[in-house]
Amino acid sequence: MQQSQSKGIRAQLKDIKTGFYRKLKYRLLRPAPPPFNGRFSGPVVVVGSAPKSDKPVGLDETYTIFTVNGSQSVASKWGISVPDLTFMMFNQVEGTTTNAQEVRRVLSGTRTKSLYVLLWRRNEIDRLRNGLKAFDYNYDELTIVDRYQRMALLDKVAGLASLELDADSKCSNGMNAVLFALYHGAPAVIICGINPNSAGHIYNGVGLKRHHVDMDRLLIERLVRDGRPLFTADPDVSVRLGIPLWTGSLPS
Repeated sequence: MQQSQSKGIRAQLKDIKTGFYRKLKYRLLRPAPPPFNGRFSGPVVVVGSAPKSDKPVGLDETYTIFTVNGSQSVASKWGISVPDLTFMMFNQVEGTTTNAQEVRRVLSGTRTKSLYVLLWRRNEIDRLRNGLKAFDYNYDELTIVDRYQRMALLDKVAGLASLELDADSKCSNGMNAVLFALYHGAPAVIICGINPNSAGHIYNGVGLKRHHVDMDRLLIERLVRDGRPLFTADPDVSVRLGIPLWTGSLPS
């Protein structure tokens, strides 16, 4: 009993120390969100990997397609073989979890235009390139996004602060892609296959529990409350989360 309490206290002290360090570093660095060299000629579609997703109304070449980890397999069913931008978490490249292995399986032999890898060490770029090459995933541009750039996205777009001490205090990669699009001036962002109430991923049948549920809900509520041009292509998500349903027209 005492040993368990001692471990708990040590963990709490570690979190306090880590939190203080990250807060101080964020204030000193004053980081900007991840850069983007392109421009949007129409809506941005952020494709997630929830088991159910609906194709946005009016989808055509004027829409910009963002995918997240293995959700490129969803876009490919809509005839989009090469997304404009992909957000990938670092552990998908070499990880041994079921999800990481499934992501590599569905992405093998495919490509994206711009690949943003989150939380990979910048001094190990060659290792990253080799890891991507190992499962034959290709890209035109490769960008590494560090923790403080990700924290800046949440701060600058939604006015929320997170020291990212655990999964519950972070938003999902899909919602980070939403923040990225909004920060860089997307006239509308349409989410599909992003549902905090769901479990599992469309590209495997394991039914893995989703993380970041509470933060995703909080973030969606904040964006909708603030009148951000956030929409969903999924009718059920629209009803349950109060996100306007995309009907094919940009907001006036």
